Amino acid sequence: MNNDQPLRLAEMTTGEAAEAVTRAPVVIIPAGAFEQHGPGMPIATDTIRAERIADLIGARLAGRVVIGPPLPVGVSPHHMGFAGTVTLTTTTFAAVVREYMESLRRHGWRRFLVLTGHGGNNAALTTVAQDLLVSHPDVRFAWAPVTPLASGVIAEMGVSEVSGHSGEAETAQMLYLSPDLVHRDRLQPGSVAIDGLTPEGRLARSFSQPTLTLPYDELSANGVLGDPTSVTAEDGRAIVDAAVDRVCAFVEEWLDI
Repeated sequence: MNNDQPLRLAEMTTGEAAEAVTRAPVVIIPAGAFEQHGPGMPIATDTIRAERIADLIGARLAGRVVIGPPLPVGVSPHHMGFAGTVTLTTTTFAAVVREYMESLRRHGWRRFLVLTGHGGNNAALTTVAQDLLVSHPDVRFAWAPVTPLASGVIAEMGVSEVSGHSGEAETAQMLYLSPDLVHRDRLQPGSVAIDGLTPEGRLARSFSQPTLTLPYDELSANGVLGDPTSVTAEDGRAIVDAAVDRVCAFVEEWLDI
């Protein structure tokens, strides 16, 4: 990992923040979730991944972006069947994103990038982006889910037919980014094949039909989709490197516009 330090708004004085507006015009906001991640990974997995990857991006871009306040709780009603999960409604999550942005806009920032480690936040981020086109036309708002940024790398890993939450890709990232929080002896496969799901579960995992949203306790008894026992920290490094590369390339081009 890069040893350079990212520019974090939380660690600045107010005077330093005022100076940062001109030299670091992009604010990256890490967004995650507070939800079950199976028997072997922590509830804050999505937030941890988003924050660590945002730091790597900030370090790579050498003070040209600011890491803003994280969004540690996301939209997770589909995980409420598992103990410890905390969720916001889509309305509340979207309002918090907008109010973060509005606060920082008043201090001079106009470009924002939300980096989300949790796919459940995607729909709300889409609505925020659309609404801002009308309410704040001077603002440029981008967002990206972490794992899909490395879809090519993940495809080459040979993941299970059913893979996703707490599965190969997320576990590999945590083994690389925060291995001390992964209970390797407790990792276990969850739902790994379409034919192992309930009839409704098979419909919910199909991408060629209407979208059916189900709670995760109806998709997997242990909350896992895929086989987290099959991956390594090196797999995680490849995923993280690909995600960092893609975001940095985007931001560098954005800064040059």
